[in-house]
Amino acid sequence: MIKHYLNIESFDFESGGHLDNVRIVYHTSGNREGKVIWICHALTANSDPEDWWPQIVGEGKILDTSRYFIICVNILCSAYGSCGPATINPATGKPFLLTYPKTTVRDIVKTLEVVRKHLGIKYIDLLVGSSVGGFQAIEWAVSEPELFGHVIFSATAPVISPWLAAQTETQRMAIEADPTFREAASLQGGAAGLRCARAQALITYRCYEGYKLTQSEPDPDFLFASRPASYQQHQGDKLISRGFDAYSYYYICNEMDSHNAGRGRGGLRAALGRIQAPATVISIDTDTIFPPHEATEWSKFIPKARHISITSNFGHDGFLLETEQFTEILKPILCKF
Repeated sequence: MIKHYLNIESFDFESGGHLDNVRIVYHTSGNREGKVIWICHALTANSDPEDWWPQIVGEGKILDTSRYFIICVNILCSAYGSCGPATINPATGKPFLLTYPKTTVRDIVKTLEVVRKHLGIKYIDLLVGSSVGGFQAIEWAVSEPELFGHVIFSATAPVISPWLAAQTETQRMAIEADPTFREAASLQGGAAGLRCARAQALITYRCYEGYKLTQSEPDPDFLFASRPASYQQHQGDKLISRGFDAYSYYYICNEMDSHNAGRGRGGLRAALGRIQAPATVISIDTDTIFPPHEATEWSKFIPKARHISITSNFGHDGFLLETEQFTEILKPILCKF
């Protein structure tokens, strides 16, 4: 997919604050004449879905980049190019860090609309969003109901739960416990806290069975369990090596906390009732962040929705790993194009 940059000259944030020259990074596939598929990415992913969903997106894959016009926009506050705490403040010549305006899911969706209009897209045949990408997709489908032909909401919900909000706060606490974070001297601040936050998050992304399958000790006579510890350390280091900084992660956690599709719309039932497109709601049987019983309830509020629960040994991350099941769900949807 091809990487692009777009500059928004003036941007007002939902919770207050204003910036000029807000840069947005996005990717598109090459087939501009194909049906339009828009993918909203998850928490720490980037705007190139071929990078983090390679079994699903790419030439010859179910979401074929040679057949469809596929778009994915990097979210505000990401470390992968779009404007956020890592952006240089022109007034100081240094990164904004903790002076960046507090950002919401609706701010992100506002940038999606800017990119859509810039590209001249009047109709999106398929909208796909998983996890935090699902937050964006739900918000967008509610705010622009006539825009979409079909929507897929995977491993997500229309409002952040107390359970997930507690997790995001715990991760922020880990970052704040690193004294270098509040010093805010450079983007390297809070790195140790970020490693801890990421390790904490990973436990919620996976599940008991997944750790048992992949992180059990090879020696049945072990004295101390070391393999899971090594894995957690590796995952913390991996996010740092990918170029993520603590400030971007901290702000994205705040974005998650803002998610409430019913805010100012008469509640969730009324908001979800605005979605006009047929909706496929996908849950994962071992997902402790967005359990299937929750999806069963809220999907009833969408007029043309069906709920499918897939099986996985890997919890919430099943939306990335159970690609065969996801492909089978996509096939009949794409056949209608």
